[in-house]
Amino acid sequence: MKLRIENDSLRLRLSEAEVREFAETGRVATTVHFGNAPEQQLTYVLEHGSEPAETLPMATPVQVHYEPGSLTVLVPFAQARTWVQSSDVSFSHDMPLTEGKHLRILVEKDLDCRH
Repeated sequence: MKLRIENDSLRLRLSEAEVREFAETGRVATTVHFGNAPEQQLTYVLEHGSEPAETLPMATPVQVHYEPGSLTVLVPFAQARTWVQSSDVSFSHDMPLTEGKHLRILVEKDLDCRH
């Protein structure tokens, strides 16, 4: 899975195998090591929530959770299922931040990628 961060945008690109893994397990994770110590790494994750009850609306949009060494993009179950089962290449969300700022989140299928 490729990660691109630029200004207030976050972009994840998944290979075909990673899209399958996400569909089957609900999670794909990659770690980048910047040194030998455990705190010198960044793990980034794409994950979907658990299956919602039939009566509950899809109320929660895409979210990003960050803490030192870990970045998780959490996608609602129904949205994740629709994306992996369709021919849609991407989905995006503008997550509101403080002071009128937004974080643009883009998740894409990188189907030409063979890594």
